[in-house]
Amino acid sequence: MEIVIESNSERAGVLAARLIARLVREKPDAVLGLATGSTPLGVYRELVRMHREEHLDFSRVTTFNLDEYVGLSGAHPASYRRFMEENLFSQINVAPQNVFIPDGMASDVPGFCREYEDRIRAHGGIDVQLLGIGGDGHIGFNEPSSSLASRTRIKTLTPKTRQDNARFFASPEEVPHHVITMGVGTILDARQVVLLALGAGKARAVREAVEGPVTAMVPASVLQMHPSVKVLLDSQAASELERSDYYRWVYENKPDWQRF
Repeated sequence: MEIVIESNSERAGVLAARLIARLVREKPDAVLGLATGSTPLGVYRELVRMHREEHLDFSRVTTFNLDEYVGLSGAHPASYRRFMEENLFSQINVAPQNVFIPDGMASDVPGFCREYEDRIRAHGGIDVQLLGIGGDGHIGFNEPSSSLASRTRIKTLTPKTRQDNARFFASPEEVPHHVITMGVGTILDARQVVLLALGAGKARAVREAVEGPVTAMVPASVLQMHPSVKVLLDSQAASELERSDYYRWVYENKPDWQRF
């Protein structure tokens, strides 16, 4: 696990975008695992800029999103499909047939979840998975106590997560109680993971995930077991790390060929 601390959220987001762009340039048919919410917005803005100004080509890229609300169609203003279309897909040249997002209107949710797993495997697995982290340490919608070997499935949201997400809806009562989410085990299968955390509200979760024990009560802590994880933080999200000076020193003293 590599911890990189940037001075602000914009710089951290640009760094995440550079990692993704480097992969796409090296492997034009890369498979990307994507996240939603406010955290990755800076990443997507930078990828759009790279596409427009640097001709970053997404025409052969395949994408799989982490999650979607059960009961919301892709046309709903708060759906994650709508989020991705507005913030990324409509502004780059990704092929619509190569975009996969969980179907919140699936009539057979367990069957759809199995098909989603099968589809990821059929595309050779995810090359890089972009993640945020919840204030309680969840990744995707894998809430505390989620199995660390879990696969794509339906999950019931905690009151805290529903409260955190209420800002995207007209009223708190409209926030769905259930989601389809990639499992922790599904996330761990990605060849590389990039976890982006921004702001003081994520500081405790970051500390527990990075420096605490591996536990299902902090699902993100299992990333300590992954062979290739980059944790990109702004200074506020890093504010509770005990070894922040060490992480900065390590990154600043990398050989040039290891930098990104």
